[in-house]
Amino acid sequence: MQAGRLVRKLVASVFLLSFGCRSEMNVRPAELPEEVVYAESEDGFVNAGILFSPRPEEAKPETIVWVHGWGVNFYHPTYVAVGRALAERGYTCLSVNTRMHDIGNVLGYRRGRRIRGGGYWGVASEQIRDLAGWSAFAEKRGLRRLILVGHSAGWAAVREYQFRREDPRVVGLVLASGMVWAKREAPDPDLLAQARRLVQNGYGDDLLRLPNRSFPSFVSAATFLDTYETPDELYDFFGVETDQAGVTRIRCPILAFFGTDGDVGGEKDLELLKAAVGRHSSGPPSVSVTMIEGADHMYVGQEDQVAETISRWWQGLPAAQRATREDALE
Repeated sequence: MQAGRLVRKLVASVFLLSFGCRSEMNVRPAELPEEVVYAESEDGFVNAGILFSPRPEEAKPETIVWVHGWGVNFYHPTYVAVGRALAERGYTCLSVNTRMHDIGNVLGYRRGRRIRGGGYWGVASEQIRDLAGWSAFAEKRGLRRLILVGHSAGWAAVREYQFRREDPRVVGLVLASGMVWAKREAPDPDLLAQARRLVQNGYGDDLLRLPNRSFPSFVSAATFLDTYETPDELYDFFGVETDQAGVTRIRCPILAFFGTDGDVGGEKDLELLKAAVGRHSSGPPSVSVTMIEGADHMYVGQEDQVAETISRWWQGLPAAQRATREDALE
């Protein structure tokens, strides 16, 4: 039997995108201050990132936090290029790792046991602990107005974070080439039973081989089970089929975009997103959608356009929508 689309999308899409994206990189030398920084997650793991600073006289009050996609990390060339382009436009930008960076990593050790992360071994739902750590880091630096950008699989991380924490420091969310919606299908029952057995017996790091693939694909039992157990309100976040959509708990503006050149979605997906959100009686004050012309999934060569799209969206919003909850109470 085939594994469900639920897990196939988790692993397969990034392999296909990695091989299909342009290989050339467009990263200019740094002209503004940059700093490698570290933040501790709520459960005590250390994540790395890079802080891009604008010219002091041009600095805007918002900080853009860029969260990576599956299998990559905070220093991917296009993320660096976008961060520099945002700093040129006056925004402080943080490109950050979560525990899901790269295909595999070692987060640390607990009671003599190695704790793994990454696309094959990480537990994606635990990324909210990493983002809470980055939010706390930003506040310590005096950065209290955050726009969270989730690229590709990173979009699931930022939307779950705001869904669960309703962080008042978050003033905006950006979906950058993420999954709008996919019909939930049950995974292969034998594979699911194997994953549960391994996790219950303390072997959640053991890899499962996903069947019926054109190339070898693996995922740990813990990762598989975590994905399967994603609640409906997060899986169908915008409420294409469910009325209990996670987006109904978002109170800040949303921007969503795809590239026009071989991305994972397009204009029809953006139309579906807006229509779904519009059905609900509560949710974000606004949803804006657009396409990045000439961009592939990683926006190679179009990093300036991505930065300009985010900047124009934010500056074009009414002042009331750009306010924090504390602002609204004053």
